[in-house]
Amino acid sequence: MIGPAAQAPGGPKPGGASSRVASRPPIDPRLLRHAPAARRFVGVCAILAVGTGGAAIAHAHLLAGVIADAFVGGAALGAVATALAAWAVVWLVRGLLSWATDVAARRAAAGARSQLRRALLRRVAADGPAALAHRDRGGLAVTVTRGLEALDGYFAGYLPQLVAAAVVPTMALFWLVFRDPLSVAIFAITLPLIPLFMALIGLWAKRRVEAQWHAQKRLGGHFLEVVSGLSTLKTLGAARRQSARVAETTDRFRVSTMSALRVAFLSAGWLELMTTIGTAMIAVGVGLRLVDGSLDLHTGLAVLILAPEIYAPVRGVGQQFHASMEGTEAAGEVLAAIEDVEPKSGPAARAVGGARGPAGGWAAPDLSASRIEFRDVSVTYGEGGEGGEAAVCGLNLVIEPGERVAIMGPTGAGKSTILALLLGFVRPVRGSVGLVSPAGRDEFLALTSPDLASWRAHVSWAPQQPHLIAGTVEDNVRLSSPGASAGELADVARRVGLDEVLGDVPRGWAEAVGEGGVPLSGGQRRRVALARALLRRPELLLLDEPTADLDPFAAARVGPALVSRRAAQTIVAVTHSADLAWLCDRVVVVAGGRVAEVGRPGELAARAG
Repeated sequence: MIGPAAQAPGGPKPGGASSRVASRPPIDPRLLRHAPAARRFVGVCAILAVGTGGAAIAHAHLLAGVIADAFVGGAALGAVATALAAWAVVWLVRGLLSWATDVAARRAAAGARSQLRRALLRRVAADGPAALAHRDRGGLAVTVTRGLEALDGYFAGYLPQLVAAAVVPTMALFWLVFRDPLSVAIFAITLPLIPLFMALIGLWAKRRVEAQWHAQKRLGGHFLEVVSGLSTLKTLGAARRQSARVAETTDRFRVSTMSALRVAFLSAGWLELMTTIGTAMIAVGVGLRLVDGSLDLHTGLAVLILAPEIYAPVRGVGQQFHASMEGTEAAGEVLAAIEDVEPKSGPAARAVGGARGPAGGWAAPDLSASRIEFRDVSVTYGEGGEGGEAAVCGLNLVIEPGERVAIMGPTGAGKSTILALLLGFVRPVRGSVGLVSPAGRDEFLALTSPDLASWRAHVSWAPQQPHLIAGTVEDNVRLSSPGASAGELADVARRVGLDEVLGDVPRGWAEAVGEGGVPLSGGQRRRVALARALLRRPELLLLDEPTADLDPFAAARVGPALVSRRAAQTIVAVTHSADLAWLCDRVVVVAGGRVAEVGRPGELAARAG
């Protein structure tokens, strides 16, 4: 849903996602909320980390015991065979735990990617095309494809190491505290130095990784826009200049990537140095106490064997941090896009009255008996809320059930915004849009309810710039009603003149079209979109410039068919065509975001004359 300030064209501010990433904790709670696979994986990691910690302790204890018994006690091979067998079983268990962690990580990464993509697509679908038109679509495509694929590094490397760093050292130190308190004290001093240096280097690295990620988004977005507009660029002779700009953007991406890699290698060296220093301090302390006899060989060996096991998970967090940053950057931007424009409470967000739907939402009342009312509606576009650019201001309008209304006015007067309000794509900053049943105004149902699925099930829309998907002509028409019969397809094709188009193409309904409707002409794509809108047999039909791209003869045929009276169907058509307006019951002239004139076509013509 769109925010209360009608920020459909808005979306996250540039840099907004980055500011959130800057303060993001190691495990982002939004990721756990929107991707249940991540939440389950954290629990699995904790269980596996406990098993890994126990296996590490058992490994150190058994191996130290075998060595101590063999070299100090002079035990024969048969005397330590049981301990060696147990040690081998521990190694097998550790291998199985590592394998299970890797399998769980891959599955969790795949699940989280799928869940985040679905959540983002639901958000984009709820926001509608008005919001998508004002987003960085190229950057969005890079984020949900290449960016989210990089979550493998987060799940397979960083997250398991992070959980292990919290669990394994804690278990090992707790086991050692009763056997060698001095070594535990050394661990307590040296161990925190690793995350300290990791945090210091991470602050330095974060800016470079963010710069690298945004450079990649700019490169992907710019390349997508260049490819989509290649025919125009070739026509204008600007393709070579754009190639130079792509090369320049690619070079910036290369520089930022190498900068991030330099920091990653530097941090790896520092982590190895700190781990080596800590292990050396433990080894020196153990050696000195073994020499003076204050520490037995079994315990000393156990401490030396456990030392790398204690440092390894903490060091691993730092090593995996850089590998996971690209995925977490992308996930952070997806989460910001999902949560940035949640609807807030207030008059525009409440549904008053109306029937409750089967899933606890509301069901739209009978449109054949309910009129649509715009009450003092104001909509602004931009980031300023009420201070943004006004699309409609103080709009009051009533559309009676079964009425055919033509909305006319100059470009930018707010005509398409009226349709966007009826579709729930934008929300008013003031006023409300809703339905009034015959019982009266006390049963007003606001169309800005958080659940618009029931309302949209009664509505069909033919946009000003229709989009066709890759498939066949029939696939595109059936999008609105997959179960329609062949007779229903033939009927809508006849009404909008699509039958003529089908007669001109070799394969008829099975004619293949590409993304965007290539190779159909603009007029042919328009007829496919109109047929798609009519096939749904909606109670409310919304048409945005339905005869645009049609030649005069085709418009003369299609116009009457579009607004012909159908049982219990309300039609609202935004148009510049006077011929189409004459076919409607009433014409609403909009100017400056307000209703300037309302009347029957003949009345308005008489006034103008």
